[in-house]
Amino acid sequence: MAKKKIRTSQEVNAGSMADIAFLLLIFFLVTTTIASDKGILNILPPKQDPDQPPPEVELNERNIFNILINANDQLLIEGEFRTTTEGLSNEIKSFILNFGNPDEDNLALYNGLPASLRALALRSPESSDYPGAGGAVVSIKTNRGTSYEIYLEVLDLVKKAYFEIYGERVGLTAEEYRALTGNTAAEVELQNRGKEGIPMAISIAEPDKTGS
Repeated sequence: MAKKKIRTSQEVNAGSMADIAFLLLIFFLVTTTIASDKGILNILPPKQDPDQPPPEVELNERNIFNILINANDQLLIEGEFRTTTEGLSNEIKSFILNFGNPDEDNLALYNGLPASLRALALRSPESSDYPGAGGAVVSIKTNRGTSYEIYLEVLDLVKKAYFEIYGERVGLTAEEYRALTGNTAAEVELQNRGKEGIPMAISIAEPDKTGS
């Protein structure tokens, strides 16, 4: 009597599939780089003691470069109405480097600048006295309705003016100077030499609640 052949179905052994999937998940978690949003890299001032009023700093009006941004993202720059930021960075550079009434230290600072930067220093008595402490300050004031886009654009242009000055003092472009991390002694030396005597003096005023 002939024996019947029993056909066995070939099944895929899926017993270890869960383990493999788990190992793959761990692999991707370990090797994947997740970008983090750092936001706006500004150093905020320390919280004021309510019992201690802030110190009053007296500055001549000529030492303040005023930038006002209304709720419609329109600009009032040094009293001049504008709808764009064109040329703003160069104007700020000229303001910072004016040396209209320098003291002894700032006169030495002026004489030590590269010729390309000294050419921007008009030394007008109607503009900033000098870029050092107590001298040139760039003031930005917004409205509650001002968009973040225009605010960040203006702030970036102000910082660009400073970085162009710092970079030119050490033979770098603004982008190269801005990219310095300070992780090495050589980079720290470049950073310090670039901004020596020219602090980044930016004042962010409290926004207006209403009005244009």
